[in-house]
Amino acid sequence: MLFLVFSSLGALQIVAATKSQLATVRRDLVASSALSAPSAGFENYLLVGSDSREGADPNDADFAAIGGEGEVSGRRSDTLMVFHYDIATGAGALISFPRDLWVKLGDGQKAGRINSAYQLGTDVLVRTMQSEFGIPIHHYLEIDFQGFKGLVDSIGGVQICTQFPSRDKHTGLFMPGGCHNLEGVRALAFARSRFFETKVENKWQIDGSSDIGRGKRQRQFIAAMLNSALTRVISNPFMVSSAFAGATKSIITDENLDFTEFAKKIRPAAKGAISRYSLAVYGDQVGEDSVLRVAKDATPVLAFFGGTGPAPELLDEN
Repeated sequence: MLFLVFSSLGALQIVAATKSQLATVRRDLVASSALSAPSAGFENYLLVGSDSREGADPNDADFAAIGGEGEVSGRRSDTLMVFHYDIATGAGALISFPRDLWVKLGDGQKAGRINSAYQLGTDVLVRTMQSEFGIPIHHYLEIDFQGFKGLVDSIGGVQICTQFPSRDKHTGLFMPGGCHNLEGVRALAFARSRFFETKVENKWQIDGSSDIGRGKRQRQFIAAMLNSALTRVISNPFMVSSAFAGATKSIITDENLDFTEFAKKIRPAAKGAISRYSLAVYGDQVGEDSVLRVAKDATPVLAFFGGTGPAPELLDEN
């Protein structure tokens, strides 16, 4: 969600056009305390989409589907991704983690769904990612629902293409088949969809992969968002400031993240130079709860993001 803000801009453009907006970015000292020391050759950024309803407007078109602060309070994780940056080659890679993953939380004292780690604290989430998956986390970035919608609207929407008509009655999503420019409300409905359906041969069919399919759609959306941002900012440089203004009020980062350096690293991703990986998982039962667990087939991907193995072959994306 955050990528497009930084991907389309040169470092000097960012500082010149957005200095006042950057000053409003909040820094998470708790998450910062759990981050890894620098690793040789690569950096990992933990990207969190929070489902915070803070600031939700009852007049918003999606208020009924999302709810307000009085109905759902606090900050919870709706999306978890890691962006991996290779310092030598400048290549970027992205992987998402389903929120129903069953993991050992924090330092391993107890187990639960991975979004439970976030509820216990951003430092607990960072430690969970590092200990459970062997992935060092060097930086932390978070954005909430309101910021996401504002971000998409600030660049004029994002183009998404689907072969068949699609819907999610829970998020309010409906898209005819073909390519569509999604504004903030519909973009959020697409990115959050867990009950995604497509209409094939005049019959609605639900995507049975749930969070797995959801993660793939989110990675698809981020890639499309990067391309949309790059194209539109190049054609209209004045969009730079509005893009930042649409997002920075809802961004939270670690205390040491350098926006200028991050802009340099993420810019190639806007041109399509980003690899997208899925995490191999399988379904399981813990008591009465249906959960997901990491499969053995995930080992090569996790080794790559952990800096101990080569980039695996891309099988289902890109």
